[in-house]
Amino acid sequence: MLNLRRKDERGFVDHGWLKSHHSFSFGSYYDPRHMGVSALRVLNDDRVEAGEGFPTHPHQDMEILSYVLRGGLEHKDSKGNVRTMTAGEFQLMSAGTGVTHSEYNPLPDTEARFLQIWIQPDQLGIAPGYQQELFPPREGLQLIAAPAGDEDQAFRVQQDVRIYRLQLKAGSSYTLSAQNKRPQYLHVIGGQLEVKSLVLEDGDALTVREEDVEVRATETAEALLFDLPGSVN
Repeated sequence: MLNLRRKDERGFVDHGWLKSHHSFSFGSYYDPRHMGVSALRVLNDDRVEAGEGFPTHPHQDMEILSYVLRGGLEHKDSKGNVRTMTAGEFQLMSAGTGVTHSEYNPLPDTEARFLQIWIQPDQLGIAPGYQQELFPPREGLQLIAAPAGDEDQAFRVQQDVRIYRLQLKAGSSYTLSAQNKRPQYLHVIGGQLEVKSLVLEDGDALTVREEDVEVRATETAEALLFDLPGSVN
């Protein structure tokens, strides 16, 4: 079964300094038909004006993944982490028992664009944690995050979820397998992908359940793929 979510169907907010598309209900945008997929609860495509950002605010019991697509972000949190992320870098913050943080665009003349992703953890009240990494891009499927203790070369996320970056050259393809009967969520970041008769571009997304699906790049493309648990406690 395929469930297509077109980019222009997403929620949208414009705060002047921040323009954000919401794939799922978030903040002032609420749609009971789009509350997330399994443990994936938030996927925001945020654009932050130069010199602007999110002031210090709290989070608790959430796995928060950020992927910078353009520009940079300066991160500060109550656990003493002060880091700058540049285009291509990923950050995973485990909020756990509670953390406050801020994110600012430090560049004076460049808009920052990043994906903000929230994963519901399978355990509450864990110790907060912070991970940041530049994963060198490579063709095909690349693991970014996996369950804690499962993979040494990826972020450790507190949930039975695996997050991949998929990069395909024009004419190449990848098959999403339904063997494990887990829902898979494909979010396109750039380029163009074709699934059956569907053409997917930046911002489009597809949920795949219990079906083998070939994803073919009609031009060089990038996407995030979420392999998710069938149910969430």
